[in-house]
Amino acid sequence: MPQLDTSTWFITIMSSMITLFILFQLKVSSQTFPLAPSPKSLTTMKVKTPWELKWTKIYLPHSLPQQ
Repeated sequence: MPQLDTSTWFITIMSSMITLFILFQLKVSSQTFPLAPSPKSLTTMKVKTPWELKWTKIYLPHSLPQQ
């Protein structure tokens, strides 16, 4: 029964790994990545609720006249 020749396995595996590494580097280097995020000014829109449209007066204990 013939023996399996494993003398070329190291070269085959190493060349495959180097080729895959190079292909991966080329694939990644061709991608465009977004720049660092910059702060964005947020403008909040004021929504009028029904109870804000009516005039109401709230009496707080601190706003009452001194006795």
